[in-house]
Amino acid sequence: MLTIDQIKKPVEKEMHVFEDKFKSSMKSSVPLLDKITHYIIKRKGKQLRPLFIFLSAKACGEISEATYTAASLIELLHTATLVHDDVVDEAYERRGFFSINYLWKNKIAVLVGDYLLSRGLLLSVDNNQFELLKIVSTAVREMSEGELLQIEKARRLDIDEKIYFDIIRQKTASLIAACCASGAASSVKDENKIALMRIFGEKTGIAFQIKDDLFDYENDHSIIGKPTGIDIKERKMTLPLIYALNNTSYLQKRKIINIVKNHNTEEKKVAEVLSFVHASGGIEYAKQKMEEYRIEALTLLHQIPDSPSRTSLEQLVWFTINRKN
Repeated sequence: MLTIDQIKKPVEKEMHVFEDKFKSSMKSSVPLLDKITHYIIKRKGKQLRPLFIFLSAKACGEISEATYTAASLIELLHTATLVHDDVVDEAYERRGFFSINYLWKNKIAVLVGDYLLSRGLLLSVDNNQFELLKIVSTAVREMSEGELLQIEKARRLDIDEKIYFDIIRQKTASLIAACCASGAASSVKDENKIALMRIFGEKTGIAFQIKDDLFDYENDHSIIGKPTGIDIKERKMTLPLIYALNNTSYLQKRKIINIVKNHNTEEKKVAEVLSFVHASGGIEYAKQKMEEYRIEALTLLHQIPDSPSRTSLEQLVWFTINRKN
């Protein structure tokens, strides 16, 4: 399996330059804030989102200063949402590091998230990148709507397949779509090409989220870094479970929904739901849908001229649905 370092080869130099620009975009004259942002930078993940931006830009045209602005803007706003999410979820760990709210408490974490959000907005305004700001702000709005829709539906557990795809399109895919669209917009003025890259990113993002949902049913949680059944414990109706419920008897469906609703903290009951989904073909169905979205994404991407950057985007799509965590 190709590594991220191999995939990023066509934009490796630009990604290094971006890291310095991103660090400077977070700087503050307040020592506490500087300490916290340094901690955030230290625990950065795979940087898949900036990679989507730089590869999209280079596949469509030439990387420009606007590309660096787009990458910093996406990372600032995305990091702000993660900091706020950890407060809302009362999460004390992310990517193997303690969360901001665990180390500095909720009030400071919320203020740090607000600061990052404002830095992103100012970065785009100061550089007169209003089209990029529009693309990314639309994604943040959709992410919020998707999260709220999921919370609303989780109360009644009435999520069908259509609603599930509406949720993940907004909650997850909208940000990857924004990465690809803003990357393209930073290098070309062709509206059709920008729109094509946005839809490519959306299809990829949906496949990415289905893969994430499948992790909940993996047996070896030492590899994926989280215990299985977390989504069930949080009453999240994901595609494998939705399919399984749609293809069983009324009595079995009522029994499983009762477990998810009222016994979702009991390990034996959660294990029963996991076994039910495996036996009902829910895993295979979700994998099939994930593969369909992967093919749709690559079909769109192949409308862009062949280049090393386009090849890396293809590999990045493959990586997102074959990753181990």
